[in-house]
Amino acid sequence: MTVVDNAVYVDGRRAVEPASLDQAYAELRRCPGDGRSFGWIGLLRPSVDEINSVAKEFHLHELAVEDTISAHQRPKFERYGQIQFAVLRPARYVDPVEVIEIGEVHLFLGPDFVVTVRHAEEPDLAEVRHRLENNPELLAHGPFAVLYAVLDKVVDDYAPVLDGLQNDIDEIEVQVFDGDPNASRRIYQLTREVIEFQRAVEPLTEIFTELRGRLGKDGDATDPELRRAFRDVADHATRVRERTEAFRQLLTNILTVNTALVAQRQNDEITRLTEAGYDQNEQVKRISSWAAILFAPTTVASIYGMNFHDMPELNWPAGYPYAIGLMVVLGFLLWLVFKRRGWL
Repeated sequence: MTVVDNAVYVDGRRAVEPASLDQAYAELRRCPGDGRSFGWIGLLRPSVDEINSVAKEFHLHELAVEDTISAHQRPKFERYGQIQFAVLRPARYVDPVEVIEIGEVHLFLGPDFVVTVRHAEEPDLAEVRHRLENNPELLAHGPFAVLYAVLDKVVDDYAPVLDGLQNDIDEIEVQVFDGDPNASRRIYQLTREVIEFQRAVEPLTEIFTELRGRLGKDGDATDPELRRAFRDVADHATRVRERTEAFRQLLTNILTVNTALVAQRQNDEITRLTEAGYDQNEQVKRISSWAAILFAPTTVASIYGMNFHDMPELNWPAGYPYAIGLMVVLGFLLWLVFKRRGWL
């Protein structure tokens, strides 16, 4: 259902609950216009026709209407004559997949009406409405009280997002120093989520700066309590912005440390492989040296082992000691050569 809730409030109390947009328009036309009553129309993913219907009834500026239809706007607070237009980006952290879901809420505030347009299920503005209805003195301040309550809800919902990010950053730090190869990918993905969240939070500073100027000019919104309430939300938003910026810088530092640790581990591995190659080369030298030493007597023995009839040494009385001596001498000479070269 597109129209989530629809009510006309008098002195901060729900007076009429129109069943349709047309009935809400009719009820608001019957209001005396003394500032004591206003209507609040809550829409969830409205169609273009419904947005155009509201725009035509309340004379909304075409640029604001275009922004609402197209959605995907950055947070902002603008004024078109007597109508204020605000865009907020609520957020929700989905821990199992480590993703921040960014929603979008548009608010049109007129002298005697508020139209809230949600493009996502979160946040549930029914909670905001119930909270205001339980505080008629606050709700009696009219549309700006609704803006305050929605802002407060959006900023308060940022706290669980920050807690989720903090928990993930702590886990990443452990991964980095444990040498987890998946740490780099996780750092990159979480950095993207923080940047996306920062885009939702950063413009709030401009919104509250603009609000401070507007509240001093609009007579129906200069109540000290309401202004103090806006300042309190602004303080919370500032803390959220500062923590978000700190998270981004921390992730940048963690990525730098992880890169350094990966490079160090690669250097250690290269050193280990180099040392292993050196040791292997020394072993090959030793094996080759002994193979060469054994090859000399083997060659001599194989020659005399052929037993050809015309071999003169076969009938030589000194042939045997000569062959043995030759093998020993050749082996000793080769051992001496390899020893001097450090192969043995």
